[in-house]
Amino acid sequence: MVQLHRRALLATLAGAATALHARPGRAQAPAGPFTLDPLPYPAAKNEPHIDAETMELHHGKHHQAYVTNLNAAVAKHGELAKKPLPDLLANLNAVPEDVRTAVRNNGGGHANHTMFWQIMGGSGGQPTGDLKAAIDRDLGGLAKLQEDFNAAGGRVFGSGWVFVTVTKDGKLALTSRPNQDTPLMDGQRVLLGNDVWEHAYYLKYRNRRPDYLKAWWNVVDWGKVGQRYAAAKAGTLAI
Repeated sequence: MVQLHRRALLATLAGAATALHARPGRAQAPAGPFTLDPLPYPAAKNEPHIDAETMELHHGKHHQAYVTNLNAAVAKHGELAKKPLPDLLANLNAVPEDVRTAVRNNGGGHANHTMFWQIMGGSGGQPTGDLKAAIDRDLGGLAKLQEDFNAAGGRVFGSGWVFVTVTKDGKLALTSRPNQDTPLMDGQRVLLGNDVWEHAYYLKYRNRRPDYLKAWWNVVDWGKVGQRYAAAKAGTLAI
């Protein structure tokens, strides 16, 4: 009798799960103008410094959620869907109040992560050319930049980002922002940045954020960062 009851219960649960997943539209993300690009390299490319599972979850779950929620927010206001993301973030005061926080958090998350994937997948090393000259001039050289950048990342309370910003004349500066805020909200452009939310490192580093910050430099692609620097000076760097 106990075995029969158990079988009946399992059958009921299986049926309920099937019905739940069969509901029309349940897994559909809101349609909208913003999309999640694939990672530009395999998820394991940053091993051993950033594990593949973290990359998959970070990109496929966390970043996707920002895109989905951003599309849901702008769907309520058709005029917002027509604006490029940097313009949207640089003019948050013009965003209707009922979706302003959603656009700030999810639009910032989308912009920050889009940049983040682009500058990784490398093997660390040294910047070269005009980028190296700018780092030497404005940030005291690569070793000093890494020291100051890591210290700034360690000081972020809770969740946030550390960035190097770049102006159109090529001047660099170090800054940090809470949550998913971005220098784009101040009309600035980002050269590079690192995510210090726990989801970026906790599976491998647990609470050892300083270890993550130090290891992260081993996966920076200085060639891609150099391309961003050139685009910033040309006035074509968007996110």
